[in-house]
Amino acid sequence: MTVELTIGPILFHWPAERKRDFYFRIADETPIDTVYIGEVICSKRSPFFEPYYEEISERLQNAGKRVVFSSLAEVMIHRERKMTEEICSLDAYEIEANDSSALYHLRGKPHRIGPFFNVYNEDTMGFLASKGAKHFTLPQELPATALSNLARKARQLDVTIEVQVYGRVGLALSARCYHARAHNRVKDNCQFVCEEDSDGMTLNTINGTPFLSINGIQTLSYHCLTLLNELDDMKRMGIHAFRLSPHNHDMIKTSCLYRDVLDNKLSPKEALSELKKNGLQVPFSNGFYHGEDGYRWIKSA
Repeated sequence: MTVELTIGPILFHWPAERKRDFYFRIADETPIDTVYIGEVICSKRSPFFEPYYEEISERLQNAGKRVVFSSLAEVMIHRERKMTEEICSLDAYEIEANDSSALYHLRGKPHRIGPFFNVYNEDTMGFLASKGAKHFTLPQELPATALSNLARKARQLDVTIEVQVYGRVGLALSARCYHARAHNRVKDNCQFVCEEDSDGMTLNTINGTPFLSINGIQTLSYHCLTLLNELDDMKRMGIHAFRLSPHNHDMIKTSCLYRDVLDNKLSPKEALSELKKNGLQVPFSNGFYHGEDGYRWIKSA
């Protein structure tokens, strides 16, 4: 079984030139196999980067990367419905659906299901596969027991499984923009304040403890999901694709560390030591995988 390393869509509102340069480096300097691009969180951000799609896609494909376009995770207004329809009409690329509105346009043709879908059981996976889904990136909060069951079902359905193994965990989406509200603005006149927080805005408890991270309408974990110790277990389950979620640090180094662990060139312990120095400078977590509170770090993994 070929083991793939993937990188998910950029969740944060980075300047368009930074995104472009990020993808150029992913193309030229990383062992990434599949790259997801597209605006997933806020449709208002999309026009900034859309002009670069063709250039970025060509650069990635010339470097031997598979390019997948990801749809919006929350569709509420006409503009977002139109945006979803346009993404789903890109016949030259695979599409990852992150909202059920995309399924109408993808029905009957092969597509991917993103982590914003609640694929928690075998029946849901079976139903979506019957409509054309060929690849599933599962929700980050699933424990190992559920991943194992779904991986078994995926083999029966002849579909493939992907799991996020690095980055902040997406926990919720809202119709309102808390990021704007925190700066005394409203969603329709946010002035793109989320651009000031390239890895999300930290939300503290009343006693000052970092608790969550806010990204526009999205709530993320404060801790950084890090499943290096668990890669071998997931490979044995039959999971073949492992996703890194982009953050504003050296993702080139991060991708190389994960690739070396997947290829048994580096131990998880050695990779974790390097990641502490080069990765997102927040505590690691792997609790969800072990059936514990998501923010916990299970050292016995």
